[in-house]
Amino acid sequence: MRKERKVQETNRHDPRYDVVVVGGGSAGLSAALVLGRSRRRTLVLDSGEPRNAPSSGVHGFLSRDRIPPEELLEIGREQLEMYPSVEVRPARVTGASGENGDFEVVIEDGTLVRARKLVLATGVVDELPEEPGFEELWGRGVYHCPYCHGWEVRDRPLAVLNPGEGAAERAAFIRNWSRDLVLLTDGPANLGEEGRRALRALDISLREERISHLEGDPVGAAGGLRRIHFEDGSSLEREGLFYVPPQHQGSELAQMLGCEIGPMGQAPSGVKSDPTTRETSVAGVYVAGDAGNAVQSALLAAASGANAAFFVNHALVAEEVAAAVGAAA
Repeated sequence: MRKERKVQETNRHDPRYDVVVVGGGSAGLSAALVLGRSRRRTLVLDSGEPRNAPSSGVHGFLSRDRIPPEELLEIGREQLEMYPSVEVRPARVTGASGENGDFEVVIEDGTLVRARKLVLATGVVDELPEEPGFEELWGRGVYHCPYCHGWEVRDRPLAVLNPGEGAAERAAFIRNWSRDLVLLTDGPANLGEEGRRALRALDISLREERISHLEGDPVGAAGGLRRIHFEDGSSLEREGLFYVPPQHQGSELAQMLGCEIGPMGQAPSGVKSDPTTRETSVAGVYVAGDAGNAVQSALLAAASGANAAFFVNHALVAEEVAAAVGAAA
């Protein structure tokens, strides 16, 4: 209760938050931390659906390597409690509008909040194949990122699923974690002679049969993937499958606000932004995390959140200076 009174006191003469951060993952909480330390009245709206929730741990995050995803976020929320200007609220945002200096955000329960700036840390959604086993084994046998999960399955029998262009190159990339590797194309492969020659030179097997389903240990068991089954009745024993699925934005807010969206790295639709400031094509709207990162990881998401917050605060300071000078003239 004491914290809520302090928040209200800092905003006595202005109903707007300095910043509303949409998304309470690594990117959003990191942004809120920097903004809190900058004494900015900040509201974090968190729908509670982190993309990495199925994973057994967050990997490659300095000082937090292998920590369970929810534990990392819990630590982040706890550390924000000492900053009286920051409020974290479990809520889903359904709409946003406005312009630089005066945005309006609509929460699912109908509540409206106003803010001078917005930080979109809304993430992406992975579009997994419909075949049984992919969703159940996502994050514990089927992986998208070798930097995040390759070490845990090093030297085990692995497979790479890539039905499109660059399949041979993707398989060669994963080979550094295991030489017991099979490339799956889920149908006839369009590798070209050069791609097939590369696979033979690297001793990477090729399976072009269509996948029927994945077999793995039950949810909660220590293991994960066990076999990949094909429509012709054959199967392949594997302990890990790397697959980069299509993605879509985790929220329609960027589109509602008019932000430019387009291909970005391996993601077909990312929110584009200035590479230095993280400000989008809409003035006053910034993007952080997987929603606007071509390369995705929890650590890079946190870094982009901090980066966005730096420049949000710089912009607010510049506006306040201009207003003060104008009033004194």
